[in-house]
Amino acid sequence: MRDGEEQLLESRLRDAFDDPFLQTAVVKPLVVELRTRAPGVRVALRNLELPQLEAQMARGDVDLALMTPEVAPPGLRTRHLFDERYVLIGRRGHPRLRRKISVARFAQLEHVIVSLRGADFVTPVDSTLAALGHKRTVVLSAASFLFLPEIVAGSDFVALVPELLVRDRADRLLLIEPPFPVEGFAVGMVWHERGHGHAGQRWVREAIVHGFETRIGIPRGSTSGLRHSR
Repeated sequence: MRDGEEQLLESRLRDAFDDPFLQTAVVKPLVVELRTRAPGVRVALRNLELPQLEAQMARGDVDLALMTPEVAPPGLRTRHLFDERYVLIGRRGHPRLRRKISVARFAQLEHVIVSLRGADFVTPVDSTLAALGHKRTVVLSAASFLFLPEIVAGSDFVALVPELLVRDRADRLLLIEPPFPVEGFAVGMVWHERGHGHAGQRWVREAIVHGFETRIGIPRGSTSGLRHSR
């Protein structure tokens, strides 16, 4: 990054993220890369407040959001980054876990799930299982994915988690393809028209895309565009 472009960032970037998983698995390495390439840049992270996002961006309170682009306000610009998928994790040495498991075996395992409220014991996965004639045993409901890898690594529990969260933990965890389709989710960047032509912010967006291309192999040539009203 050239000195003039770094100054255009006003030495700060205000980002919002809609899930702690994104902050751990996605944001942490991106911040390190941004600081390496532009040492004068400071990054302020905040939790996403979706109903206020467009107004926050219009005021300049938030410059960029990483989130599922399909739920972004229709007046904001979006750029798809990658599609995340879920994998089943269990500790290495788990007595009942194999690289390939049946739906019946999956249902018999003791599961940890994520509920945003931390109180529900069912997710859409349970509806899929019911349609296949099975019901799983859920022993713990957590409010965030961040808690799951550690508790799974130290127990005989299993969990479905975003692959990016655990792809570097293969020394302690088995990562297994679920025995039935589990819908994943998209991750993208969202920003306001006011920052679209800003040289510094444009550089940051391209640096983020480059970071994903390097880390997880997202396809080159993705284009940004203005969302149409749904």
